[in-house]
Amino acid sequence: MARTANNLARQLKESGEKGYQPAQRREVAANQEQAESPVNHQRIAIVGTLVDTMLGFRGELIREMVTAGHTVFAFATDYTKETRAAIREMGAEPVLYRMGQVSTNPLGDIAAVWQLYRLFKRHNISLSFCYFSKPSIYGTIAAKMAGVPFRVAKIEGLGRIFTVGPKGDSFRKRFVRKLMIRLFRFSLPMAHRLLVLNQGDKEDLESFGIRSPEPEMLGGIGVCLERYSFRPPITDPVRFIFIGRLLHEKGVRYYIEAARALRRSYPKTEFILLGAPDAKPGAINRDELKQLVEEGLIIYPGLVKDVVPWLADSSVFVLPTYYREGVPRSTQEALAMGRPVITTSMPGCRKTVVEGENGFLVPPHNQAALEKAMLRFIQEPELIRPMGLASYHLARERFDVREINKTIFRLLDLNPVHLK
Repeated sequence: MARTANNLARQLKESGEKGYQPAQRREVAANQEQAESPVNHQRIAIVGTLVDTMLGFRGELIREMVTAGHTVFAFATDYTKETRAAIREMGAEPVLYRMGQVSTNPLGDIAAVWQLYRLFKRHNISLSFCYFSKPSIYGTIAAKMAGVPFRVAKIEGLGRIFTVGPKGDSFRKRFVRKLMIRLFRFSLPMAHRLLVLNQGDKEDLESFGIRSPEPEMLGGIGVCLERYSFRPPITDPVRFIFIGRLLHEKGVRYYIEAARALRRSYPKTEFILLGAPDAKPGAINRDELKQLVEEGLIIYPGLVKDVVPWLADSSVFVLPTYYREGVPRSTQEALAMGRPVITTSMPGCRKTVVEGENGFLVPPHNQAALEKAMLRFIQEPELIRPMGLASYHLARERFDVREINKTIFRLLDLNPVHLK
């Protein structure tokens, strides 16, 4: 497994594809390619993993690209008849491919590169836009092999492999992290643009030796401010809300323990939990959710497709994550709707809170600090509305998806005339 990056390079070379070149010739070719920019009509491959993420978090960008006259191919790994139709309604073409989200099987990864290479060739892709770590690695390699003229990699948080747990890391995790760093070093220099969402990720990538292309910081993927519009927060009762995957890394257990501690003294306080149950170790599964609801500890409505009504009926958003986030989308949605935020001082979360103005930052893994911050809103509910208004203004300043899309269009050298 430690030789995966080297094996990948060797086997791609042995496959006879002319897109692979030795390091010296690759550097010359990269310099020539960087002088070229996509102009006018583009055939764009947006390469992600899960289609729900594509629809929910990339929808505005896809629509903007289509409106600008470009042909967009949406690459995802789990299409259904319904999601294919939803992508086509946006004006894009769904493309199914295979890639394991957390697999470290080198043969599977090589197969994904080969499949993406053939799909890029088949669809005559002129611009690749790969987001998340694995698509950025393998999609960029495939785009290089296929001769895609302009290649973009977007790292939206370093993810689970770079997340340090409360008890430190296992040997296996440290081992896989070293492997990922080697893969980053091998693949990301093949991109013409490398985008990140927070300063911590930029600094980490540079510390790995990735300086060409220089990581450029976007600051968030943004939200539609028309859809997530301001609603005055609820103050009686004080109602906290957690939205996210029910994984330990997202801080869900810290949130539940805080709810258990605070309800002893403040039984009228309410705690909403939104997210799908998960079978991963340390996650909240269906049986545990049922027990928590029966205890009266949390409000859990089951799977929710639209979080807007739940945010509108809440007081304060809480995300005590220690995951290596990009910038959490759920937090951006809460800001846009005018909710004070309690979150951690992790790199992906710092930009969402101005301490004491729209919420509070707490150290990761610090249960006492989390409960103290939540208690502040219970004891001083008059803070909720002014801090919520400050969150709304912060969202307009930093997380308007239309402004962020303008920046992406500029970085991709796409025609932004239609973006008013």
